[in-house]
Amino acid sequence: MAADTAAAVAAAVSVLGAVGHWPVVLGLPPAWVTLMYAHRAYERGSFGSGGEIYRRVLRGALVLPALAAVLGWGLVGDLDLLHEMILAAPAVAALALAARFLLRRWLRRDWAQGRNRTTAILVGPSAGVAELLAALRRDGRPGAPAGAVLQGLDIAGVCLTDPLNAEGVDAFGVPVLGGVDEVPRAIRAFGGSTTVVVLPSPEIDATLLRGLSWSTAAAGGDFLLAPAFGDVAASRLEVRPVGGVPLIHLKAPRLSRWARLPKELAERLAAAVLLLVLAPLMCAVALAVRLGSRGPALFRQVRVGLHGKQFTMFKFRTMRPDAEAVRAELAHANHNSDGLLFKVRDDPRVTRVGATLRKYSIDELPQLLNVLNGRMSLIGPRPPLPEEVAGYSHEVRRRLLVKPGLTGLWQVSGRSDLPWDEAVRLDLAYVDNWSLGLDALILLRTGPAVLRGTGAY
Repeated sequence: MAADTAAAVAAAVSVLGAVGHWPVVLGLPPAWVTLMYAHRAYERGSFGSGGEIYRRVLRGALVLPALAAVLGWGLVGDLDLLHEMILAAPAVAALALAARFLLRRWLRRDWAQGRNRTTAILVGPSAGVAELLAALRRDGRPGAPAGAVLQGLDIAGVCLTDPLNAEGVDAFGVPVLGGVDEVPRAIRAFGGSTTVVVLPSPEIDATLLRGLSWSTAAAGGDFLLAPAFGDVAASRLEVRPVGGVPLIHLKAPRLSRWARLPKELAERLAAAVLLLVLAPLMCAVALAVRLGSRGPALFRQVRVGLHGKQFTMFKFRTMRPDAEAVRAELAHANHNSDGLLFKVRDDPRVTRVGATLRKYSIDELPQLLNVLNGRMSLIGPRPPLPEEVAGYSHEVRRRLLVKPGLTGLWQVSGRSDLPWDEAVRLDLAYVDNWSLGLDALILLRTGPAVLRGTGAY
């Protein structure tokens, strides 16, 4: 709230300097803070809601002109105030978004250092709890403490519907507190602000859920229900009352060509601009590849794209010309033997120049040509080989419902270090939860991922 007030004052002063009409300085800060409060931008739960906290600010900025019309014209009769509030709206929205971004970075740093975290108790079956703990550990940051941490929640213990099967949970180092009947006692032991997260289970019926929610509310904690399915973006879920019963509506994935048309147009334009800007670098890289080893500068390979259609993908060559011929000899070294990917650390086929190109993903730059001709996107799942697609299950074939990308969730989450099932999970999550906001997040993570070079070989 203090950051929003400062942002509104700064925006108002900038408008004041341009038009010299001082009432905007008095009117904008309270109007903006009121709008943010009305759009629930100060709720504690919004801090960990991903892009929702930013969407609330943008929705408030769109309503500001209407509020300015009521204040400036309807009540005060001052049209100048209306115009100045409208002028200030983009500035205050931009400053408020920047402030939230910085505050969230600060808050996440606190969480990583063990500060400002809330104690949480997981309740559910051992299999579901173990799966969730594995997901939390998988998504945790290096240096995180033992146990699992997610969005400021410290998993301090679990209460199982089947405590006799606790050995599946013991491996995660999170204490098993007993059965579901131990939840009220655990809440009292950990303090009033404890969050209870309940996983779906046949043993937890409506009566038991009600009792758990009452116990949590009486202690001043939060009560969260995990959906029966994972990897679903919050923007796809909404509560829809039907006959007085609140039902969760899962919105369908945005897979139509029309929904993705703005993305495609923007990506083709960006690819054209990047090819022009990076042309000198690409020419230098091509020369280095040719001088470094015998063979062409570009590597062409058939990949599978949208709806299973094959296309020729371009990359800078990073291996010896006979790389495919000797691949069978390296089958024993494939560390992704749990799936369909073929990846070898310290691959002897990679040239000296190629190793550097792979580390910083420079070998991927010619794929901008594939983006320009519409065969690929800047952001999407990894483009698979035909032999990989031949082994796809019906579920995995959902990866082909969108264009493959030059970068994507798989690429910014560890690349070749990830096991096959994790790579599939990330790609399917992208397909089902695609949005322009998700693409923007992946682009922001691409730069640091390339500089780290993690999993690039």
